[in-house]
Amino acid sequence: MTAIVGGGVPLLDLKAQFRSIEDEVRAAVDRVLTSQHFIMGPEVEALEREVAEYSGCAHGIGVSSGTDALLVALMAIDLKPGDEVITSPYTFFATAGAISRLGARPVFVDIDPASYNIDPARIEAAVTSRTRAIIPVHLFGQCADMDAIDAIARRHSLAVIEDAAQAIGAEWNGRRAGSMGRAGCLSFFPSKNLGAMGDGGMVVTNDDALAERIRVLRVHGSKPKYHHKIVGGNFRLDAIQAAVLRVKLRHLDSWTAGRQRNADAYRRKLGHLRPETAFLPEPGPWRHVYNQFVIRVPERDRLLESLRKVGIGCEVYYPVPLHRQECFADLGYGESSMPHSEAAARETLALPIYPELTELQMDAVVAAVADHLR
Repeated sequence: MTAIVGGGVPLLDLKAQFRSIEDEVRAAVDRVLTSQHFIMGPEVEALEREVAEYSGCAHGIGVSSGTDALLVALMAIDLKPGDEVITSPYTFFATAGAISRLGARPVFVDIDPASYNIDPARIEAAVTSRTRAIIPVHLFGQCADMDAIDAIARRHSLAVIEDAAQAIGAEWNGRRAGSMGRAGCLSFFPSKNLGAMGDGGMVVTNDDALAERIRVLRVHGSKPKYHHKIVGGNFRLDAIQAAVLRVKLRHLDSWTAGRQRNADAYRRKLGHLRPETAFLPEPGPWRHVYNQFVIRVPERDRLLESLRKVGIGCEVYYPVPLHRQECFADLGYGESSMPHSEAAARETLALPIYPELTELQMDAVVAAVADHLR
């Protein structure tokens, strides 16, 4: 196996990213400290404009997290208890958690096993008279089939709220993630391609009225100040996070190109593995931004243990699909009701893909995977 100085390869190396932009970040933070304007304000407004433009949208509304982006977007469409929202069971918990927190019912539709995104061919059968919205998740940095999903939504007059938490800059048929539905929800959690130094998120949209409603909802439903026609929440983005994100946004396209190069290198270096031992993600026709590079192996847990023993960072996204979570047991989904999601939960493993990954580090990852699977 290729030797690595320092004892291993991390799944993500944020210190390497910080070293490359340290002076810019410190200057941005100092700018906020000098201003003493910490909540909302000009830094947040500038970031909103810049991210909206990057995402192909008219509006960006900075919020406190990707989870709160989903929550406030659903509040803005007036989702009510008893309503249903169709989404994927193979995603981070926040997707369905936001639905449930408003008293609505998540309705799960299985994934396409090739993309890990919700399978549009299965959505229409899940629509009922109570369905209000569809939340497609652009998982791992690749857009769901938005043409098919939008067509279904139009036929049934449903809102589409894109969960683009892992997919800023991804594209489907020339359109950016977040710009294709009624609203798109972004996460700036530190591990994301555009990550803050803490929590943060944004809702992007081309709907003027929806954008205004979200702006009001994120400040307790107050407009003007201390006057409340609706009940909102405290979903504000702070200025330090916005200033850091503005620095990072300038580098995002080059970092994405690095992730794409690393994904191509993995496919090239691991291409000799037999299909029955490992399935590598194949690039679709549209822009994939690789928040994760996820391989699929039949005995995943053995590979996970093997890689961790030699210091190779790896992670399971996600070990328990949402329809099998204890808190959703009352929804009535039985074992094997979502076979593709359940298989993905058993067999997938994320490898390091961050743009600062060196060739020596990648060769160590490849050697460790190949040693185990050959």
